[in-house]
Amino acid sequence: MSLARIAFACAIVLFLLEPPAAEAYIGPGAGFAFVGSFFALFAAFFLAFLKLLTAPVRSTWRWLKSRKALRKAKVKRVIVLGLDGQDPELTDRFLKEGILPNFARLRQRGGYVRLDTSFPAESPVAWSTFQTGCNPGKHKVFDFLVPNRKSHLPELCSAKVTASGRTLKLGKYKLPLGKPTIDLGRKSRPFWNILGDHGITSNVIRVPITFPPEKLKHGTVLSAMCVPDLKGSQGTFSYYSSEPQQDGVFTGGMRIPVTVDGGVVKTYVSGPENTMVEGGGELEVPFEVRLGTDGGPATLILDNKKYPLPLREFTPWIEVRFKAGLGIKVRGIVRFYLLETEPHFRLYMTPINIDPDKPALPISHPFTYAIYLSKTQGRYATLGLAEDTWALNERVLDEEAFLKQAYLIHDERERQFFDALEKVKRGAVVCVFDITDRLQHMFFRYLERDHPANADKDTELHKDAIRDLYKNMDDLVGRVMDSINDDTLLFVMSDHGFKPFKRGVNLNTWLWQNGYLALKGDAPSGAAWYQDVDWTNTQAYAVGLGGIYLNVKGREAFGIVEPGEEQQRIKREIAEKLRPLRDPEGGSRAIAEVYDTREIYKGPYVKEAPDLFVGFSVGYRASWDCATGKISPEPIDDNTKSWSGDHCMNPPDVPGIFFSSRKLKVERVNIMDIGPTVLDLFGVPVPPQCDGTPFSVGGAGPRLPQQAEDRGAATEPEEEAVAAVGRSARESES
Repeated sequence: MSLARIAFACAIVLFLLEPPAAEAYIGPGAGFAFVGSFFALFAAFFLAFLKLLTAPVRSTWRWLKSRKALRKAKVKRVIVLGLDGQDPELTDRFLKEGILPNFARLRQRGGYVRLDTSFPAESPVAWSTFQTGCNPGKHKVFDFLVPNRKSHLPELCSAKVTASGRTLKLGKYKLPLGKPTIDLGRKSRPFWNILGDHGITSNVIRVPITFPPEKLKHGTVLSAMCVPDLKGSQGTFSYYSSEPQQDGVFTGGMRIPVTVDGGVVKTYVSGPENTMVEGGGELEVPFEVRLGTDGGPATLILDNKKYPLPLREFTPWIEVRFKAGLGIKVRGIVRFYLLETEPHFRLYMTPINIDPDKPALPISHPFTYAIYLSKTQGRYATLGLAEDTWALNERVLDEEAFLKQAYLIHDERERQFFDALEKVKRGAVVCVFDITDRLQHMFFRYLERDHPANADKDTELHKDAIRDLYKNMDDLVGRVMDSINDDTLLFVMSDHGFKPFKRGVNLNTWLWQNGYLALKGDAPSGAAWYQDVDWTNTQAYAVGLGGIYLNVKGREAFGIVEPGEEQQRIKREIAEKLRPLRDPEGGSRAIAEVYDTREIYKGPYVKEAPDLFVGFSVGYRASWDCATGKISPEPIDDNTKSWSGDHCMNPPDVPGIFFSSRKLKVERVNIMDIGPTVLDLFGVPVPPQCDGTPFSVGGAGPRLPQQAEDRGAATEPEEEAVAAVGRSARESES
């Protein structure tokens, strides 16, 4: 069948069925979005074909417009290299030890200062502040989780989607007739969108809180944090085990019991709910593992394809296709990791990532950019939080396996980043690497011998994991420095630092013990998600990793606190009582400060913020029970999970790093200032809503070795993406 016929047929189907938009459908009912995106993919092929026809004209126009836009620019290119969570104290220590020669070279050539982070010092808040140049009162991201004011239950801060209630029944099938509505949690505009308005290209790779991807007039965006897996969750791993009497429930994962029969294990991949069929249940794909004989490797057979399954090594990405009905297939990708074959069979499978080769919903702008990367570099992780910290927390994976997984994902990111550096010779390249955050979360206990998380765990084998991590980031910085010339300005930054997380504070328990939160019974039952809470007698409750909300009349569904004077009185009272909280073990202060958000935030969304924000002392953080809405017997307890380092503490205690390849004329930088500074460097006016202000950088320092020449404007990444999809469409003609 010709490409034109495919496009025409798809257009007719789209017109008749009106499938829902695929953008960002998260949670129960996510199947609607995946079904809709099946049609969207073919529509993308058609659009790619049209774009290829007009590419020469558009390229010429873009070149002319960008040359005009860059007349006022002080640089040709700005690179912002984000190393999520790189800590200044550890950076200083390793600089003194001489194991970070490239960071030292960058400091000498330009400058190095502390970077003041956001309030709170959480990745979604900090990176939203970075990209918009605004405080949270203007971008509306206050935490990982925020409360639904009607149900009191936590929900993701970044995206809220409501499914269409209209469906068409055809026998056993239910076809959606309306589009889901989507509310992007982060408000205000990223600085790269403002650059695009002025004809300046940006390539944005995996910056947190860029999902769903927004349209960008000039450039590309690959989404990051909050991209769901195919089950609609933020990452659900599968653990296949023949061990008897094991609990089947994990945080962040599921256990699937298996048996070994004659050296063969037969089981399945558990997929998304089939919402196209009445009572359809979960979609499943069967697979089997044939154990090797005479010490040989095992073999995995899935969809009639065989894959080697070596012991304690990750497989490449493997495609999984779920059949939803009416000939519709939903595609994902997974990696397997064979833990052992005896005495018990144990196999780990990653969450089902959206397949970037055939995306089930948009994860990039343009839609074709994700496909381009997959076609040119191979499949890659698309899940927002792809490094499986919960599998390590639950001890399904060990540290060795987690390190392998994290560096596999890091290598994928490096390829994407250097591809962008090659393509974008004029404009901005912004890329965030997650490995610095994930490894410090999971390995910080190795730096603290008295850490409660060290109990019953190895404390020697991976004691240099963080040290090696910083050396690897230094190598990355060195390769970037050697690839740029004096027309390029390089910023290297982290959104916050890191500290040990030894003890957890359950704010809801403290509120209960101090009379602000009421229970349905005499004592907490340990139930999650606030099941123990009597909302009709509760004045205040905690959600997320440090926010306290008052149960206000007219705002919360069962609010009892009068807005205004009573609200302010209770808020002051809680803050005054909570500040002096001391840990019964050792007597240390658990709380560094309690902030009234009406005093630290400004903007149209302040009313949606927590009433109070708690800045924990170093070593303390909101407890795991607090984050899941449980009321614990005691307000403070040990953190024994592998997740042993954190940054959700008092923001002044966890600043980030900021390096520049040109001389800095400031002694400290705020994370709000970076976006406005990039705009100013390109001669673009800073919007009045920005709270950050541009800082000054001097001229280029001493010329770096191994300079790469500026050979003029290279092919735009979006043009490459279009070409890749065009090739894919041609391959599909038959």
